[in-house]
Amino acid sequence: MYSLIRRFLFSLDAENAHQLSIQALKLAGKLPFSILPIPDNPTEVMGLQFKNPIGLAAGADKNGEAIDGFAKLGFGFIEVGTVTPLAQDGSPKPRQFRVLEAEGIINRNGFNNDGVDVLVENVKKSHYDGILGINIGKNAITPIEHSLDDYQICLRKVYEYADYITVNISSPNTKNLRSLQYGEALDDLLINLKKEQAQLSQKFNQYKPLVLKIAPDLTDEEIASVADSLVRHQIDGVIAGNTTLSRETVAGMPYAEQQGGLSGKPLNMLSTKLISRLSSELNGRLPIIGSGGIHSVESGQEKINAGASLLQVYSAMIYQGPTLIQNLARNIILDKKI
Repeated sequence: MYSLIRRFLFSLDAENAHQLSIQALKLAGKLPFSILPIPDNPTEVMGLQFKNPIGLAAGADKNGEAIDGFAKLGFGFIEVGTVTPLAQDGSPKPRQFRVLEAEGIINRNGFNNDGVDVLVENVKKSHYDGILGINIGKNAITPIEHSLDDYQICLRKVYEYADYITVNISSPNTKNLRSLQYGEALDDLLINLKKEQAQLSQKFNQYKPLVLKIAPDLTDEEIASVADSLVRHQIDGVIAGNTTLSRETVAGMPYAEQQGGLSGKPLNMLSTKLISRLSSELNGRLPIIGSGGIHSVESGQEKINAGASLLQVYSAMIYQGPTLIQNLARNIILDKKI
């Protein structure tokens, strides 16, 4: 059935197809039954109990509009966002492009979202009882030197409603954002967010894990430096990784020259390499959530074997449909808990 749905969706502009899918999932979320079961493959990570290790990556449901609909597809956890303090339109359209030949997607959305207050209201209205992550970012108009302010605003507003919070400093579509991944800028951000986390933990009498999302384009030296910062500042987890600026795997294909981050199948090997390198540096001191290019049980298992404890999917679901989630959740073999 999904092949027919995909044929229709792929006849539309990529962003229009996405918006239509979100609206359909909003309606599906109101159904009194699940579309697909939630496969039972439990694991414990960051002190949280996951029904299975397959999650929805951020970017699919930026405003938390369709949480209940996505929950009916079999995910073990869902991450919404990226959300910013203020609503923003993002980059000019068109800004999403399918690289059909490689089953990839290029986007330069630029954190388009309705703002953190709208997302919180949507989360409060949802009936989802699984693990929910909320991904936070900075507004484009906020100078990079004042980024901390935006992250603190979002952290304070979402803390009560999230099971974990992801700090996105790796989108390639917000000017200078990736500079926060390095050196003193990263240390300063993490020190202050950990202080905020401690205060909120005391206020709500509940500790919510703080996760950092990094880029797959880091050098080995940069990965080692990031890992050191993660451990020193006691960050609870890391998502490896975001979209890539590399076009090596799609060179010469239609739309490959478009600016933005590349996701989907072409990202698979690069993200697995990042996980492996990061795992070597971390040596089990905090968990890795593998994201980027997962398109089969084999590709997902490779990321688990490389050191990931959980997996996130988005782009491949667009190409293959929700049966991918079922296959991954039922067949991924987990061998450790962090």
